[in-house]
Amino acid sequence: MSTALIVVIIVVVVMLVALLFLLPRIREQARLRQEQRELEQRRGAAADAHRDAAGEGEDRAVRAESEARIAGQQAERERAQARVHEEQAAMQDRGLADDALPARDGETEGQPGLGATQTEGQDGLGATGTGPPAGTPNRVEPD
Repeated sequence: MSTALIVVIIVVVVMLVALLFLLPRIREQARLRQEQRELEQRRGAAADAHRDAAGEGEDRAVRAESEARIAGQQAERERAQARVHEEQAAMQDRGLADDALPARDGETEGQPGLGATQTEGQDGLGATGTGPPAGTPNRVEPD
């Protein structure tokens, strides 16, 4: 055998021994890289699920806020209506809204009485200037 052939055989044997020692390490590194990729995929999936849940929660919150605004506006309308009724009651109590009272039997809206009052002029008197002072009901006593 020639020296060159012996050197080639020794080199091949050394490479095979080295490969036998390195092969488990290479496989372990490949396995670790694969596990790392799987872990990154699971993390990404979990993060996406949390983002989806957050988006849905945000949508529910926006919807709830909108419904709350609508409910608040409805409550304001109800309060305003209640204030209108309270003001009308106060005007009735003071006798300033007698024209809004329903007409009595035999009385029409144009006739004086509890069903109607005279309109006031700028001077606080009736439209003709001879009516009762402002704020007092125009009552006519039946004959």
